[in-house]
Amino acid sequence: MDVEAFFSSGDGWSGPWVLDVGLVESLRFGPPAGRTDLDVAIALTRLLYDDFVAHGTNGQGRHLDDENVPVVMKAHRAVLERLALEPASWPFRTFDGPRGFGTYWRDNGMSGSWKARRDCIEQILGPTRDALEDLQELEYERRFTKGPSGSFKNLIFAADGAKPQIVLRDAVNNDVEIVRHADTCLVFTDPLPPHGLTWRQMVAWWTKNHEADADERTAASTLYRRLYRSLDSVPEQLVMRTYCARYAEKGGFELPALIPQVYLHYDPYTRQSGKQSGALHRQRMDFLLLAPDRSRIVLEVDGVQHYGRPNPPDEKGRVTWTAVPRLYSEMVAEDRRLRLAGYEIYRFGGWELTEPNGEHLLENFFTELLTRHQKPTL
Repeated sequence: MDVEAFFSSGDGWSGPWVLDVGLVESLRFGPPAGRTDLDVAIALTRLLYDDFVAHGTNGQGRHLDDENVPVVMKAHRAVLERLALEPASWPFRTFDGPRGFGTYWRDNGMSGSWKARRDCIEQILGPTRDALEDLQELEYERRFTKGPSGSFKNLIFAADGAKPQIVLRDAVNNDVEIVRHADTCLVFTDPLPPHGLTWRQMVAWWTKNHEADADERTAASTLYRRLYRSLDSVPEQLVMRTYCARYAEKGGFELPALIPQVYLHYDPYTRQSGKQSGALHRQRMDFLLLAPDRSRIVLEVDGVQHYGRPNPPDEKGRVTWTAVPRLYSEMVAEDRRLRLAGYEIYRFGGWELTEPNGEHLLENFFTELLTRHQKPTL
């Protein structure tokens, strides 16, 4: 949650901000919809810390005033108490005046030292910040223990020709090998960062392995076009275009990379020859996101072939489809398996993405998804 959420207007840190007093006062009774007390506590701590440090140093960059600082302090205390944390102990309540920070630092020998004033704020809010960071890590670990077991090892994706034939070479070490059509797909084997895989990290990998002399923007454009070529359908292409448009926005390169056509889940079986290798049934995902909260998110775009079979063309050449319960059952059984393994799965019907509002539907979905799976920051 960004501190901007507490203000009703403003243009970044340099513009005039107006505190949404009603919103801040409501935080004493619970977090806003879609947020947690941890999100709110982190943002309020950052707001108070930055404003008091700004007041105690160069006096610039403040966004609160003497009238609304106590409102924020009360909300901060209430949220921390709901989290069972010790609230900060403030020896002052405002910036200026008899009970202000200025009076406090003059009375306590800090008049000639910006560092002493910064250290004062650190002493007041540092323990709160540290406690919130500990809660963050506990939350990450809680989510991660519900996530996929095992560690990331192979990411094979984006085949733009014949599909890769993959075998298990070492069942003990889970080493896989592409024995046919390796040239049609991409293989990411770099260490996976603990908090997901961003577009910037994907571009860096691509540059290192495929386009060493390119600058970041050029490499990103080439990688995007290469990924786009692997898509099988118009609805899948719409998903890719809609999400990847966010890469061009401010901070877009830090978003989780949308990885198409992923061959990640395997059911190995041993060949009859008895060798420790075997062909692998390929269970391809349409899209994968490795989110900053350590979630692994699967997106599937279902055409009619996922649950039906075509009938012979009629006299006018039109093809109809017949629902096949077995196909639907296989699809939902695979969903259950992946969910039990800790993955999140979201399915789109191809038909809904061909409707006039398909792009708008995806934009709203991705906004909510990224908000849910963002990494809180202090």
